[in-house]
Amino acid sequence: MTRNDNFDIRRGRPGDAADIARLFLISSDGLAAYIWAQHAQNGEPVEEVGAARYARSGTAFSYENCLLATRDGATVGMIHAFEMPEPDGAGPEPDADPVLAPYAALEDPGSLYISGLAVLPGLRGQGVGGALLDRIEALAQKQGLPRLSLICFERNVQARDFYLRRGFSVTDRRPLVPHPSLHYTDGDALLMVRRVPGTEDAAPRRAD
Repeated sequence: MTRNDNFDIRRGRPGDAADIARLFLISSDGLAAYIWAQHAQNGEPVEEVGAARYARSGTAFSYENCLLATRDGATVGMIHAFEMPEPDGAGPEPDADPVLAPYAALEDPGSLYISGLAVLPGLRGQGVGGALLDRIEALAQKQGLPRLSLICFERNVQARDFYLRRGFSVTDRRPLVPHPSLHYTDGDALLMVRRVPGTEDAAPRRAD
């Protein structure tokens, strides 16, 4: 566990799954709600679907790949990241979901992919997100992964500018496919990448 002045950072635990799901709904700008709703049964709330998803182990979308920021025992922030695997060469499925297709096209294999970073609204601007990002960079260094990558909505200016200030750059983009679940109806999904100091130099993907 790492202690900061006002909060602690620790690895996720099975009992954190509900907190992780709530924060992931914040970070995904509606994308997680879209995905989880497809797995809901008999009117099951999407938060419960997400909690079950993150209670698993041995898979990318697991509490095992999450770091949590806590204050006085309460979860105030979360970051989820895993190594993006190399493509299997099979190409997209013929019936691939068109709403998700832009994000699949923006994957950066070989990077440590940050699929979600969220801080509770009342606690933003206090260094929580930056501290979580620092811990993920340290994890990438330890694993020898040369890049951090993430996907951000172009219209989410606050998040986009935060990552730009933290040294990320836009290396690729795809037009998003609108859906009522998504918070944005136009603009691009952006692949944002940052090199990890102290790792083998490897070029990130670039837009065609």
